[in-house]
Amino acid sequence: MKKILNKILILLIAPIFFVACEDDPILTELNPNATVSISLSTTTVVLESENAETEALTVSWEQPDFGFSAAPTYKILIDKADGDFSNPQTVNAGTELQKILTVSQLNSILLNLEFEQDVPADIQIKVEAAIGNYNTIESDIAILNATSYQDLLDLSTTWGIVGSATPNGWDGPDLPFFKSTSSTDYIAYVTLADGEIKFRENNDWTNNFGDTGADGTLEAGGDNMAVSAGTYKIVFNLDALTYSIEEYAWGLVGSATVNGWDGPDMPLTYDSFSDQWKAVVTLMDGELKVRKNNDWAENYGDTGVDGILDSGGDNITISAGNYLVTVNFNDLSYSIEPTDIWGVVGSAAPNGWDGPDAKFTPDFGQEGVFYLNGIQLADGEIKFRLNDDWAVNYGDTGLDGILEDGGDNIPVTSGTYNIMLDFSNPDSPTYTLE
Repeated sequence: MKKILNKILILLIAPIFFVACEDDPILTELNPNATVSISLSTTTVVLESENAETEALTVSWEQPDFGFSAAPTYKILIDKADGDFSNPQTVNAGTELQKILTVSQLNSILLNLEFEQDVPADIQIKVEAAIGNYNTIESDIAILNATSYQDLLDLSTTWGIVGSATPNGWDGPDLPFFKSTSSTDYIAYVTLADGEIKFRENNDWTNNFGDTGADGTLEAGGDNMAVSAGTYKIVFNLDALTYSIEEYAWGLVGSATVNGWDGPDMPLTYDSFSDQWKAVVTLMDGELKVRKNNDWAENYGDTGVDGILDSGGDNITISAGNYLVTVNFNDLSYSIEPTDIWGVVGSAAPNGWDGPDAKFTPDFGQEGVFYLNGIQLADGEIKFRLNDDWAVNYGDTGLDGILEDGGDNIPVTSGTYNIMLDFSNPDSPTYTLE
């Protein structure tokens, strides 16, 4: 009788044991033969600006057989034909099995890969399927022949400013010079500390210039150039090997700004893609003007409210709100347009959970990308929200770098950070903390 009872007990326990083993994730193994198959809706595409919002390309793939039930997330990686995907353009696709790219989206990717306008060239495309942070497989590479168009100015150059006076020190990355639209000069708008600088190419010391003798003339490998703290316009002429450094900053001043008519002014930032000055700001009911170097010697208002700045012109009346301010000093046109502003809030942020939030600046060269550099965070947690309000807020559930609407708080340790938000794919926004 005892033997019979033991056999019955074994029969009852054994299925439970095997079920438990089946469900134990520790015993789950990735199918070594799992693959991702990729297909493109076309192999050749010519992009045109007038079709910016139409569909240009659909990238599709089949869900891999991982050997067990899984819900992978997908990324599309895009690189030049001769690239090695070490620094690809990435498009997040979430859990979907295809991604449609519009003409403007694909064109932006090509421009970021430094494609030459109106010249057809091949790109490589592959899909990455990931389960958590550990199990990842990639598809074969598909080739697309694409022709881009130039919808933005690109005044970037290979030259930059390096040194102890720059935010990144002697190791770089360097502060960029831009091409001048009216001469052969290179121009940089920079904020420097007390220290020294040099000019160099490609963030490398192979080709660098300093000023031996401090006479305004550059020499290859010359002496470091001493500077005092301030905001400057630096002009560098590579042909004549001359340079100049002048105090230079544009800003907004007035009763509508946070510091009133006495300043310091709310700074405008140079946008090399439009050759204009821009700022995303929160203003109050009141008035404002545009002035140079926090001083009234050179200031602009708008007499007649016609969207054209006039030297010493009338104050510009503003209602409270968040705005994108754009000023074109080439033709003195300007615009003040309502906009949304992303910010960082939380126990680790400068103003805690109540705000006001530390504000992001749009990357004017990449739609949907925002950055906030040099923010000091404490030990604690953060989230990202729109317009200092909880109606739209994002956290990171799972801490996988993908943002979720209303997601979990993001823990951080004390330090100085550069933060980037990427909403270029609104279905799967991402962020980085560096």
